[in-house]
Amino acid sequence: MTQPLSAYEITGRTRLICLLGDPVSHSKSPMMHNEGFRQLGLDYCYLAFKADENTLEATVDGLKRLNCRGFNLTMPCKNKMAALCDHLSPAAGIGGSVNTVVNEEGVLTGHTTDGLGFLRSLREAGQEYTGRKMVLFGAGGAGTAILVQSALDGMKEISVFSRSSSPLIARTKQIVDTLSRQTSCRINLFDYDDAVLAREIASAQILTNATNIGMAPDVERCLLADASYFHKDLFVADAIYNPVETRLLKLARNAGCRTVNGLPMLLYQGAEAFRLWTGEELPVEIVKKKYF
Repeated sequence: MTQPLSAYEITGRTRLICLLGDPVSHSKSPMMHNEGFRQLGLDYCYLAFKADENTLEATVDGLKRLNCRGFNLTMPCKNKMAALCDHLSPAAGIGGSVNTVVNEEGVLTGHTTDGLGFLRSLREAGQEYTGRKMVLFGAGGAGTAILVQSALDGMKEISVFSRSSSPLIARTKQIVDTLSRQTSCRINLFDYDDAVLAREIASAQILTNATNIGMAPDVERCLLADASYFHKDLFVADAIYNPVETRLLKLARNAGCRTVNGLPMLLYQGAEAFRLWTGEELPVEIVKKKYF
């Protein structure tokens, strides 16, 4: 292995990789990726830059001119970035959302790694998903990525709950229609209703919250009123990682369910982006120990 670079060693050949979005100051991505570069002796530097839908196109053009190797996107830039890419991965194309871009001599290929990170977090927790049924709360950015990748990777059935009044509902219906045509996954879209929630969760093996309900500072909020919805064979995942145990996960744990929060998803989506940029595997155990 190449000798690791020191914490602040920049050379005349160092290439930029970055994060674009607003806000970005809270992100763990710079620590995660720069640690990986140091450990593997890779001559890259990862920085975070504030950008929004109004400035994204000009920012991306500048990064191309600077021969930036690639970049991540967070809110509110994921959907607009899909329109700025030259090519899209299958999952990014179906979802119309991009969180990772690879630049090959000015040709931009957009990927979405959130769903891959989520599925890897299930595997690492010992939960099989192929041929299983999942109930999914939310069809925003994270929810769409989880929905698309789960359907592509062999989930048997997904019950998606999203407010019928959501401005994204038409887009969600289009994604569901596309996945129903292109995969064997059975997907149903529901509005939130206690009786329907109880029925769908009763026959599911996985329950996933991909909304911001329960995120700090509103930590007492939960889409389920009590633990009566859970059963012992249900695995409960929450894309939220602050707090590390949401009210949903606490209710599930007390009901005897196995659970996982959003930190592994965050780590593993980053690991997939790292592989796309560098061709190397992120040293996840080192990164996990230091920053997760």
